[in-house]
Amino acid sequence: MLPWLLAVVTLAAVVLTAPSLGRHLFEVFDDRPQPAWDRWLNPMETGLLRWIGDAGRSAENTRSYLQPLLISNALFGLLALTLLLFQPAWFNPLGFGGLRWDLALHTSISFLTNTDQQHLIPEQTLGNLAQLGAIQFLMFVSAATGLAVGFAVIRGFSGRPIGNFYRDLLRSLTRVLIPASLLLALFLLVSGVPMTLAPPLEITTLEGAKQWLPRGPIALFEAIKQLGENGGGFISANSAHPYENPTLLTNLVSTWAMLIIPAATLDAFGRFVGNRRQSNLLLALVFGLLVIGVGVAMAAEQAGNPLLSNWISGGNLQGKELRFGSALTGLWTVVSTGTMTGAVNGSIDAAMPLTILTALFNLFLQVVFGGQGTGMAYLLVFALLAVFLTGLMVGRTPEFLGRKVEKPQVVWASLVLLIHPLFVLIPAALTLAGGATLAGISNPGSHGISQVVYEYASAAANNGSGLEGLSDGTAWWNLTTSLSLLGGRYLPIAALLALADGFRQKPVLEPSPGTLRTDTGLFTGVTVVVLVILGALTFFPVLALGPIAEALTLAS
Repeated sequence: MLPWLLAVVTLAAVVLTAPSLGRHLFEVFDDRPQPAWDRWLNPMETGLLRWIGDAGRSAENTRSYLQPLLISNALFGLLALTLLLFQPAWFNPLGFGGLRWDLALHTSISFLTNTDQQHLIPEQTLGNLAQLGAIQFLMFVSAATGLAVGFAVIRGFSGRPIGNFYRDLLRSLTRVLIPASLLLALFLLVSGVPMTLAPPLEITTLEGAKQWLPRGPIALFEAIKQLGENGGGFISANSAHPYENPTLLTNLVSTWAMLIIPAATLDAFGRFVGNRRQSNLLLALVFGLLVIGVGVAMAAEQAGNPLLSNWISGGNLQGKELRFGSALTGLWTVVSTGTMTGAVNGSIDAAMPLTILTALFNLFLQVVFGGQGTGMAYLLVFALLAVFLTGLMVGRTPEFLGRKVEKPQVVWASLVLLIHPLFVLIPAALTLAGGATLAGISNPGSHGISQVVYEYASAAANNGSGLEGLSDGTAWWNLTTSLSLLGGRYLPIAALLALADGFRQKPVLEPSPGTLRTDTGLFTGVTVVVLVILGALTFFPVLALGPIAEALTLAS
């Protein structure tokens, strides 16, 4: 009963604190006066914009916003790639050499796209300079990029100009991510998470063997990992390691941290469009999906493996940290995959099939809070399509937020939804067709299919978690997942910006008797149906071959 109570308290804390942060996000991205912040940050932001040659004016069209995004991200990725390829001796006490080119490329792209999918063991391959200068740097700028895009789309849907990318990027960093990460890092530091540049400590084990104990600047790394929905670990065990997640309290606070910015973004959307009821219903929609997933996963993990019931009673503790137990590990898995964070506090590969099914469901939909900023944008796409389909069925004019929904909007929205399955199903099919050696499957049958599909779904959804029984350190996996990482990140961003920019240019219509209201419980329910039909059923065959088949095998 205690794990369920803790889960309720954690989720309730998200609901209670989201409006305060939502108000702050609205003020930041709507350029409202913030006397406490403006006095110190305005001169710095203006100076940086002047230094890069940007006047700070709003983009005139999609290209004007997208071009600096792509250029800056390419430069960020190139800087990180260079550092990973050549790892200098500075802050590199164990003298780690540069990474193999395909592994360095995959790692750079992975962290650049806010995915943090890791095909390496960081404490055995990366020095502190690489961790700070490449990995943690990309954690901040990738999260800021996603947040900037999310609010550019929100501005477009609210009828405002979509904004200036460099200005949005700077304000995301200086007014949201950096101060929030410093506060969370301070809490983690007090709770026992290390924050040091000292070299690894050599210790003698009880058997008399020598062992290196890794240390590093982990507290701030961990803070942006959760708040920025990054998920990559300073240590390969990720949040199952006591250096990243030492206590039950840090585990619950980290769960809250993964959810708070996506929830606050939904609240800020309601402030932008001047309709808090609309945003509250959308928040209830995604929160309801999250709660259902949490209930399924926690119950499945607590019930345990039926094949072992004759010998072991209780929950499924395989791959679990006893500090957290089976149920709270299930909670973390659903929250981590729902928010596209990808951090793990236990082995997803050892989870029950229904937990894996829930995690894949989250990766396929990408709107159960979803990625940093972009999750809100995806949710607006589903709402727009629900308006269009409902309007056709009941004979009402398809309108959303006071503007007509016409062919261009439906085309862009459909394109957004088609990109994800293309970068999941096609590479997964090619990999499975190549046989067990190419796929690197460690388990035969349905679980092996889940391993392969999960890896590409995690990459394309910018999540980064994985069923880690997979041998994914090969050139094939590094290069194919890199394509899914890039395609799953930048193609939807371009389509979302085009959709939002076109939508804002449409004339505002006065409400009429033929207008379909979207801020009602009925329409929210219709949106759920559309979301499941268009999102989940696309992937139903692979779900049937993977976790569903595995669950039925265990039950029989």
